[in-house]
Amino acid sequence: MKHISVLLEPLVNALNIKEDGVYVDCTLGYAGHSSAILKKLKKGKLYAFDQDADARVYSENVLKSIGDNYEIIPSNFVNLKDELNKRGVTSIDGIIFDLGVSSPQLDDATRGFSFHQDAPLDMRMDKSIKLTAKEVVNTYSFNDLYRIIKNYGEEKYAKEIARAIEKNRLKKEISTTLELKDIISSSVPEKYKRHTHPARRTFQAIRIEVNKELSILPKALNDAIDLLKKDGVIGVITFHSLEDKICRDIFKERSKEDMVLKGMPNVPDEYKPELKILKKIKPSKEEIEQNKRSRSATLRIAVKQK
Repeated sequence: MKHISVLLEPLVNALNIKEDGVYVDCTLGYAGHSSAILKKLKKGKLYAFDQDADARVYSENVLKSIGDNYEIIPSNFVNLKDELNKRGVTSIDGIIFDLGVSSPQLDDATRGFSFHQDAPLDMRMDKSIKLTAKEVVNTYSFNDLYRIIKNYGEEKYAKEIARAIEKNRLKKEISTTLELKDIISSSVPEKYKRHTHPARRTFQAIRIEVNKELSILPKALNDAIDLLKKDGVIGVITFHSLEDKICRDIFKERSKEDMVLKGMPNVPDEYKPELKILKKIKPSKEEIEQNKRSRSATLRIAVKQK
């Protein structure tokens, strides 16, 4: 099972890992980032969240070959604070989010994330939830489909695609990824297809809706910042502008300076902004060549100052 973790080195380096620190990976996936963190911990502890049972099973085998000072938590990161509190953890040294869909999820046709392979329309990261892509496509109103595709997919032909879905499902239930791909493809101009795959944005939008990815992100990011100790680090990897905007706005809000003290030298710690934002990082040309899925990634890093 091949999965190349995006921006691995800059993210792990930015955490400035202490051997006895407590670290959290909110998106364990297939253990790329978690492995790198665990290798640097001796007396410390790693907590890793993932709602995907397949990812947890795979990662358990990877992590136990490195050490035993970790715990995999079978939960969505929206429950970050509650789950850590249950374990007596109220402050941490570093925390990361990698918000992309992992390569194994995309490559496993049965999961229904990809428009390259035929599969049932599913797209659930947590297989225990009831809502599937099939239900979204076949039961959501035209207005709701249009809203999702336009807002979550940032798709300029959202209206045409939503109308085509509505029209085709009247004849026959849309049940597979390739059926949906063909409907999308037939509803957009030929010139559009020369620049991008016409299904990419719509599939993204439906995946976000099924997994409620954007609605849970603000709470999780704010909770993560709350949990950080002074000098603790948060790193967030995003893959599209909607996630990145949420992260950017929260970092900005929690790094606001006191307007009276702004620009003054030697501001006491208690008057400094809560967060200090470090520069955003994009993948190098070399990384993009090795892993084309990294091309849209953005890493934002911030340090807790108080």
